[in-house]
Amino acid sequence: MFKIIRVNMSDLSVKSEAVPDAYQGLGGRGLTSAILLGEVEPTCSPIGPNNKLIFAPGLLGGTRCANSGRISVGAKSPLTGGVKEANSGGQAGGYLARLGISAIIIEGMPEDGKLYKLFISKDKQELSPADDLKGMGNYATIDKLKNEFGEKAGFASIGPAGEWKLGAASVAFTDMEVRPTRHAGRGGLGAVMGSKGLKAIIIDPSESERVSLADKEAFGKAAKRFAKALTEHAVTGQGLPTYGTDVLINIINEAGGLPTRNFRFGRFETADKVGGETLNKITIERKGETTQGCMTGCIIRCSGTYLDEKGEYLSKWPEYETVWAFGPNCEIDDLDAIARMDRACDDIGVDTIETGNAIAVAMEGGVKEFGDTAGAEELMAEIGKGTPLGRILGSGAAVVGRAFGVRRVPVVKNQALPAYDPRTVKGQGVTYATSPMGADHTAGYAVATNIMKVGGDVDPLKTEGQVKLSRDLQIATAAIDTAGLCLFVAFPVLDIPDAFDAIVDMLNAKYGLSLTGDDIGSLGQRVLKMERDFNKQAGFTAADDRLPEFFKLEKLSPHNKVFDISDEELDTVFNF
Repeated sequence: MFKIIRVNMSDLSVKSEAVPDAYQGLGGRGLTSAILLGEVEPTCSPIGPNNKLIFAPGLLGGTRCANSGRISVGAKSPLTGGVKEANSGGQAGGYLARLGISAIIIEGMPEDGKLYKLFISKDKQELSPADDLKGMGNYATIDKLKNEFGEKAGFASIGPAGEWKLGAASVAFTDMEVRPTRHAGRGGLGAVMGSKGLKAIIIDPSESERVSLADKEAFGKAAKRFAKALTEHAVTGQGLPTYGTDVLINIINEAGGLPTRNFRFGRFETADKVGGETLNKITIERKGETTQGCMTGCIIRCSGTYLDEKGEYLSKWPEYETVWAFGPNCEIDDLDAIARMDRACDDIGVDTIETGNAIAVAMEGGVKEFGDTAGAEELMAEIGKGTPLGRILGSGAAVVGRAFGVRRVPVVKNQALPAYDPRTVKGQGVTYATSPMGADHTAGYAVATNIMKVGGDVDPLKTEGQVKLSRDLQIATAAIDTAGLCLFVAFPVLDIPDAFDAIVDMLNAKYGLSLTGDDIGSLGQRVLKMERDFNKQAGFTAADDRLPEFFKLEKLSPHNKVFDISDEELDTVFNF
């Protein structure tokens, strides 16, 4: 029933094949990482012909399970040089699953300068020239594709940053309104797509079928239990739907862990001006929409539409990490400007976390002043024009740091840190340092327990318990990503035992299995072991599982803490 679509960009062939035994029982991140380990030489050039780009829905994709339509994009990362899975919402994951497609594997390279688009439907998969889309931003690209293929299709695309193969380039996915607002942002995978000469993928879900279930009745009962847990939990049922992920600005600021002025301080004096409460207030005043989902089947609905002062659509609600990256980290407190930069990132096709950090590092290097809102937007415009300065900025924070002689560059494995300071959210610091993906909050979201006291209470300012917390969450997250579930389901799963049991029951009911909770943990461990194996073969060592030195030397106000978890402790994270 399930198949892999293999696309060779060298000879422009598209083939359908059965899922091999080595990949059985995997989906999403588990499948992208398995294919990378099995088929890609770890020392290859990330933007060369031997790298592969993989798109994979999760194990529960295409079903009536709430929040199960995520898609994983995998490749060797141009940014980190190691294994990478970037996760996104939007419609593509659910559509591919309903078409019975476990993965799309893009390999080889076309003749230089040639661009193509890939069309996928139930009975047809083909490449065709896309030179007419060359240099277009994601919004214009999708508008043109919608005219050709209609608004019922799902689209994936790259902006000019992907075509230029910049280290921060993202892959855009369309949402339920067919806008390119959902991005597999981290790791520069848009550059891999650009290196393959693939501008866009069109997924036509018409004539697709509901995914077959081994036990339909059992699946339905488990799905209802799972949805009940999501709606009853305070975070997923109340906080996120009302204020979006931006609700975290004031929470993390109060905790003293909101990185400000390129990680110099832990609090931002005017944080409330860009927090979720203000975002909600502005949206209501301008008659925008709150409480929107990013994909079919989302019942958390943590997004909305951000309108400008004239009431015109500007962007989706900026995520917390986006607001932080262009806001407090650059000492900017103008939500309109942040939304404009978010829109620019979506259109150019660059990761907001990496780009916001790059601008903050540039400010540290004297390119602009901290707090210079107009200056930050000017730097975004440079990226969009592809100027030499713009290409430096679009290559990520580490490159900017080297270009301007900046010592304090917040990256791990060359990937920029997200919006939680590791000195005062120490469990998150462990995840940043040790995740195979590079600095990534989603790889093991210790903030849940360190700050929000979900799933327990581990003091964020102390070293005790942080390694175990990060280890357990990295294992759980690898399994969640493999199932194709939204990361936010982790909140009820950590607090409500039946939410986890419902996931196990749904997997069993879909595939006719008899998995236990221990099997889910083993799955997460298996995925992490594959990723660590890839990185080891690529040349990574324990020295790569470290935070930048300044986090160990500079005390962060207001708690005056450093990151003091020892290297020896960090090296035990993966002692399963």
